[in-house]
Amino acid sequence: MLKLRFILDELLEAGCDEAGRGCLAGPVFAAAVILPLDFKNELLNDSKKLSKKNRIFLREVIQKEALAWAVASMTPEEIDEINILNASIFSMHKAVKSLNVKPQRLLIDGNRFKAYEKIEHHTIVKGDEKYMVIAAASVLAKTYRDEFMENADLEFPAYDWKNNKGYPTPKHKAAIRLNGITPHHRKSFRMDEQLKIAFD
Repeated sequence: MLKLRFILDELLEAGCDEAGRGCLAGPVFAAAVILPLDFKNELLNDSKKLSKKNRIFLREVIQKEALAWAVASMTPEEIDEINILNASIFSMHKAVKSLNVKPQRLLIDGNRFKAYEKIEHHTIVKGDEKYMVIAAASVLAKTYRDEFMENADLEFPAYDWKNNKGYPTPKHKAAIRLNGITPHHRKSFRMDEQLKIAFD
């Protein structure tokens, strides 16, 4: 059972998570969510453990019932310029900035973050398996990113993004070797020597 609150006080907590950090193609997406204190949903969990149908269902629930939510992204060009870790963190910053309610505490999935506007923050390894606000952010980040990659697949079907969402599957890497890269690929991601040649 996921916990709603990290600390039992009156501070507004926002959960933050990202999606697409380990991909070869596409933006990295992040979400920030503030849930009401009486929020309950037995289905909510780490987005990676949910079916696509349940993720889409939960996205609608979260967007309807959250006190505030926002989704942001960083482009492949920005990832190449500042590296994926910084891009992941800054996409979370952008999501927090876009909230129409300012949080007083941030709960971050993972173990790396950079302070944002002096707001108290806590990094939590596997936080999307422990806290509802982080799990809710993971659902939004993943569903919005998956949607982006499914639309990109219509333009570049050879890379099978509708199935792999930009992750380095054998079919995706084979398509890069055969066809080269697209504007959606991250040029700084070179998984092996064959891919390095294809990216150069």
